[in-house]
Amino acid sequence: VSTMNTKASSGAEEEASGMKSESLGESGRLGEAKRRQVILVAYLIVTLELTFLFMQLGVMPYLAKSLGLDSVGFGYLQTTFGVLQLVGGPIFGRFADQFGTRAALILSCASGTAFFLLVSISTSIPLLFLSRLPAVFMHGLPGAQKVITDLTTPSQRADALGKLGLCFGIGIIIGSALGGVLSTKFGIFVPTYVGLVGNLINTMIAMAWIPLQAKPKSDHHVTEHSNVFSIREILRLMKFPGVMEVFIIKVFAGLPIGLFLIMFSIISMDFFGLEAVESGYLMAYFGVLQMVVQGLVIGKLTNHCTERTLLRLSIFVFAGVGLGMALMRTVWHYCIVAVPLVFAFSMLGTITDSILTKAVPSSDTGTMLGICASVQPLTRTVGPTIGGILYKQFGVSSFGYLQLFVNIGLFVYLLRSNIPLSEMKSE
Repeated sequence: VSTMNTKASSGAEEEASGMKSESLGESGRLGEAKRRQVILVAYLIVTLELTFLFMQLGVMPYLAKSLGLDSVGFGYLQTTFGVLQLVGGPIFGRFADQFGTRAALILSCASGTAFFLLVSISTSIPLLFLSRLPAVFMHGLPGAQKVITDLTTPSQRADALGKLGLCFGIGIIIGSALGGVLSTKFGIFVPTYVGLVGNLINTMIAMAWIPLQAKPKSDHHVTEHSNVFSIREILRLMKFPGVMEVFIIKVFAGLPIGLFLIMFSIISMDFFGLEAVESGYLMAYFGVLQMVVQGLVIGKLTNHCTERTLLRLSIFVFAGVGLGMALMRTVWHYCIVAVPLVFAFSMLGTITDSILTKAVPSSDTGTMLGICASVQPLTRTVGPTIGGILYKQFGVSSFGYLQLFVNIGLFVYLLRSNIPLSEMKSE
């Protein structure tokens, strides 16, 4: 069976790499300088989109409260956002595969514009819930990942994808700070006005600087007659060698930590005894850690280690993080645990995205990235319920023990199994 799997794997890899080399041949005609410019523009679009998103996330609880929405209602509002993102991720990916990355990024930025327009006119609770609807197509991060996937060689991909974490860190720090300052000094709706104008500018940047076609036309016959909403086409990708196994690892390795982070606003008050300002400082600390890890550490490791090694390393570190969380008692303990936590989270996300996009033909990379982008919304959707039960029934340490045992199991599985992975390193 393993021999058959290996042969199937090598055949799929040859097909995928053949398609990707065609893609790079097409992008090669743009010229190396042009390719770098387009990738930098993708980084810029993501940084701006995440900055505006975190800017409104900071003021949304206050806006909801001013409209008379209680904590339970606010939970429903957050869940609505998560469900829409969960449903929209794979659909957005299919859209990118069929109509191109430029069209997908324009759709994402335009959806962001509609989102902030609806929030800015939300004078009632029904309008506030209605403002969540455009979130179904707000997927700037997968859009930028698609640009990078189309314009980089497989050996460069993990490093280039890792640098998107730098954009994420900048978005957290600037967005959180800017949202607080603008809402305090000028009014609660001002951050939404800034987000509205900013997303309009982002849309124009995507229209002006992202090329019409980044992958070869020969790729498009695979999907051009397929329905964007086809579940069968989305599930087809899971049948490629190694895809289902890696995706399951991606979902479950960080799930207990994801549940903890969703409950963190309550844990920071009840368990750590932090004020709102101190929680803000902790978020900024996380942002800086993410920038350092994704901008400096991950790129160097991907140049020297195989993806199989890095995947095992991230799972092993995640198990250690679980033990640390089970034993932590103060916020200072948490600040120490946060270092390996951010490393493992960032490494796992980058490496699994890189592995999964290499495992499928280049005509399906957008759909694959859309499926990957649904992992976080899935956690956000089920997180409040499961996380709430864990916290109330078993306390903070339960998240750590769950993280430890899940990742020990996954690490043993990785050591014993023969998941077909590309053993490529960046040059």
